[in-house]
Amino acid sequence: MIYTIGIYFYAFAAIIASFFSKKIRKRVYGIGQTFMLLHRHIKSTDRVVWFHAASLGEFEQGRPLMERLHEECPEYKVLLTFFSPSGYEVRKDYEGADLVCYIPFDTPGNVLSFLRLAHPEIAIFIKYEFWTNFLKALHKRGTKVYSVSSIFRADQHFFKWYGSLTPLRQFDHLFVQNQFSKDILAEHGITETTVVGDTRLDRVIDIRNAAAPLPLVEQFVGDAPCFIAGSSWGPDEEIYIPYFAKHKDWKLIIAPHVISETHLKDIEKLLQENGFDTLRYTEVESDPEMLSAPKESSEGQRGEALIINCFGKLSSIYRYGKVALVGGGFGVGIHNVPEAAVYGIPVLFGPNNRKFREAQALKACGGSFEYTDDSTFAGIMNRFINDPEALQQAGAAAGNYINSNAGAADKCFKAIFK
Repeated sequence: MIYTIGIYFYAFAAIIASFFSKKIRKRVYGIGQTFMLLHRHIKSTDRVVWFHAASLGEFEQGRPLMERLHEECPEYKVLLTFFSPSGYEVRKDYEGADLVCYIPFDTPGNVLSFLRLAHPEIAIFIKYEFWTNFLKALHKRGTKVYSVSSIFRADQHFFKWYGSLTPLRQFDHLFVQNQFSKDILAEHGITETTVVGDTRLDRVIDIRNAAAPLPLVEQFVGDAPCFIAGSSWGPDEEIYIPYFAKHKDWKLIIAPHVISETHLKDIEKLLQENGFDTLRYTEVESDPEMLSAPKESSEGQRGEALIINCFGKLSSIYRYGKVALVGGGFGVGIHNVPEAAVYGIPVLFGPNNRKFREAQALKACGGSFEYTDDSTFAGIMNRFINDPEALQQAGAAAGNYINSNAGAADKCFKAIFK
């Protein structure tokens, strides 16, 4: 009852906030369209499998399952819902699903209307999605409900004196990422669990195998060693750019997490102050001859940096690096480390990485490294530059970890759709 009252207050607050926030307004409007879309696109005779993801990261974890289901079990219709506009807006036209829409607020009335229209045979919630009223109603209907790529920690509210295990008890099975998650669930009487790892590793392997070559990037890099800064933020840039000002034989490729004109200009200013010539990817696309312009000046050798000011390239660009950095470690948390590690290159990141299982595992096996300031970053890079064998071993460790821990999607698929 307390949970449901809280959801009503949350929904009311979101409606009020939608007048002031474009992002929240998109979600509120999108929820208003959900029931119409379900009524229009799902027939009473359809066999529906429902996947729910909070946003893009969770979508990528569920994607290997959706695509395999779409390919091997065409008798099912795939329904994909998102909580966040940042996921829905990017993937609303995703071809691996028959219908993509928002999940409505988790009120009893919304839940009954949604399930009446969608009538899923199977529901799959990805990682951290635990909506109590939805889960209870699905369980009551006899729908098979699964959690995929979930991971649990002792400090989560489920395991506190004030928490509730009710949402977790509604799952028919939880496919968890690690043994600790299985053990802590077992301590609380939840035993329908299997350790399978993270389906995201399967996804990054798929992306690597399907990645198209990028001739402009290949031409820019040439025979020089290249440092790839992926999902880069300001605090990261203030550390690695001054370092490479002293190592201009390395090329820099920077893919900012935020591609705004303000951030792009800040990066360009910092690069130019440190003796770099800068190019934007879209400029090179329009005029490839820019890559052939001379880079020497009266001041001596200048560095070269390519800024990726567009989306959708980063996962293919990592292949051209000797070392990668994944940003976000000085903010809310690091971004997609496996996306870089899958290419067999060492990955560097900032200190906020404790809650990221792959980052911890890669650190443990010597495939990734944490830096906290200019000095620790320089120490890592100096070792790689001065000891090519150490660089090669770190890259091999990263690639081996990804390849040896793949297969979670296959295990989940066989268990759910056997």
